[in-house]
Amino acid sequence: MPVKIRLQRHGKKGKPFFWIVAADARAKRDGKFLEKLGIYNPNTNPATIELDVDGAVTWLQNGAQPTDTARAILSYKGALLKKHLAVGVRKGALTEEQAEEKFQAWLDEKEGKIGSKKESVEKAKEEERAKALEAEKEVNAKREAEAKEEAEAAAAEAAEAERTAAATDEATVESAEEEVGAATAEEANTEEKKDA
Repeated sequence: MPVKIRLQRHGKKGKPFFWIVAADARAKRDGKFLEKLGIYNPNTNPATIELDVDGAVTWLQNGAQPTDTARAILSYKGALLKKHLAVGVRKGALTEEQAEEKFQAWLDEKEGKIGSKKESVEKAKEEERAKALEAEKEVNAKREAEAKEEAEAAAAEAAEAERTAAATDEATVESAEEEVGAATAEEANTEEKKDA
């Protein structure tokens, strides 16, 4: 029975989540599998990968063939390196301790790279947040300045309207006084004519 180490899709539409499985090559993609070796979640940054390295090495030593994506994941997690070191131990080129030492050194180096990647991603997120905050502050400052200008313009308009209303009132009062004076003079003339 030809065995493949491949990905089995799970998750919802647009948010894929994969199981890493050892399955018969003739089985459906999401069908029966022989053993679940781990998970792969590409939705996070960096991608989340959990893998049973020893189980994967056992399947590789028994002849299981990984798909291209599964091979990349196995290489990333060190399963292919561990298989290679196991072949060296079997041939006598290395001792078990030396192989384990080399594998641990490689794992430590890999953890350092992953840690620096996570730090750079966090730093980029913080910078993005800071830029967004600055842009928001600028927008708020502009909005406040515009509101202040509008308030000043409204106050100036109100003052102008008051002045105009006061001037209009004065003109109205003066014209009313003139009319009253004219009416009084007219009445006086009318009375004088009556008297005469």
